[in-house]
Amino acid sequence: MHKNTALDEFETTGFDTGEFDLEERQALRRVAGLSTELQDVSEVEYRQLRLERVVLVGVWTSGTAEDADNSLLELKLLAETAGSQVLDGLIQRRQKPDPATYIGSGKALELRDIVESTGADTVICDGELTPGQLRQLEDTVKVKVIDRTALILDIFAQHAKSREGKAQVELAQLQYLLPRLRGWGGNLSRQVGGRAAGGVGIGGRGPGETKIELDRRRIRERMAKLRRQIGGMSTARDTKRQARQQREVPAVAIAGYTNAGKSSLLNRVTGAGVLVEDALFATLDPTVRRARTPEGRLFTIADTVGFVRHLPHQLVEAFRSTLEEVADADLILHVVDGSHPDPEGQLAAVREVLADLDGVSGIPEIVVVNKADAADQEVLDRITRRERRSIVVSARTGKGIPELMELIERELPRLDHEVHLLVPYERGDLVSRAHKEGEVLSVDHVEDGTVLHARVLPSLFQELERVGKPVERVS
Repeated sequence: MHKNTALDEFETTGFDTGEFDLEERQALRRVAGLSTELQDVSEVEYRQLRLERVVLVGVWTSGTAEDADNSLLELKLLAETAGSQVLDGLIQRRQKPDPATYIGSGKALELRDIVESTGADTVICDGELTPGQLRQLEDTVKVKVIDRTALILDIFAQHAKSREGKAQVELAQLQYLLPRLRGWGGNLSRQVGGRAAGGVGIGGRGPGETKIELDRRRIRERMAKLRRQIGGMSTARDTKRQARQQREVPAVAIAGYTNAGKSSLLNRVTGAGVLVEDALFATLDPTVRRARTPEGRLFTIADTVGFVRHLPHQLVEAFRSTLEEVADADLILHVVDGSHPDPEGQLAAVREVLADLDGVSGIPEIVVVNKADAADQEVLDRITRRERRSIVVSARTGKGIPELMELIERELPRLDHEVHLLVPYERGDLVSRAHKEGEVLSVDHVEDGTVLHARVLPSLFQELERVGKPVERVS
């Protein structure tokens, strides 16, 4: 018999195979040192296909030297994820970044010498540069300069797959680009006035809308259109979420640092088949699946976009509709990489982002320390001592997953209403819901119907009370 319930709407048909997505993503890879660069650019357009060769630059303003090294190491991983070859990494100790060139004019000249000696074509700064810093540093080092925000936006643009994900990333990129547009002189302004200006007349002559102003206006118009599109595309997810809430199916959200193993955990718990890759921001689109506790209670579990230190505020704003899955959850599984050099820093970075979301502060949280098979036992013990509600698992080997499921069952909203009723056979759908959404203690089929003894949620309790008969009155 075909089932067509509101709860099934949010489930995708078929089996998602992340392996195919990973194979497609890796189907074409750049290979360093195999470029064929055209020298005669007068006849043919100059093209080249090779890895960008980058130098990393960071400013160490606070914390320990180990913190600064970890931050630059993460920037290296981000650069490699974006498709770059890292040649060198530099850290400068300063009280605060230089307002003109980020690292200071003298250090900028030293950086230019390093860029020339290594043959780098890009400099990546471990921070968000102002438009002025970006321009002056580029003028000094004579190669392309990008900051951490632009790098993360580039990775998101590569990995976005769904229409909503692509629109969210484009909106974030335009928000970043808008204050960084560069003008190219007054000769691109349009002169208006008199009849040529549509009757503006005297006082209307002079420079009209310049090219940069025109670009800004077009970007603002495109951003407004994207916001409307994202609002329309989120309607379907809101409808599915409302259906789950009406049926009062408990919701669990997986949140955590990028590459901590969130998708692997989702696959282990539900068999979802979501793409898994040892790379930062491998998956961006939220995935919702349903699972059951050891006692058979149904709940939904959602994978969300990963976080990172200094996550660009443009992305937080653009992905706000996606992050609502966390705000609407009954329980948050906060996944942290136990093998990372600074797992406490990962926890703090994720909580900093979650604190900016409305409605998240009061949701129970379980810290899931993943990658136990590769982590140091001392680090695992340190985290579990510090985090009151925590558990150590390995999504790769399955270690700790049964204990995690039992912990989820204890932390989900309680089934406070117990029923012992005779339900008519024509309302077998209510008995089926009790099996799916509640905890059935016993079932006995008699002549007039089904004697149901179960613990259920309030909405189902009310329906059962309306159609069922107390067992004491059954003759």
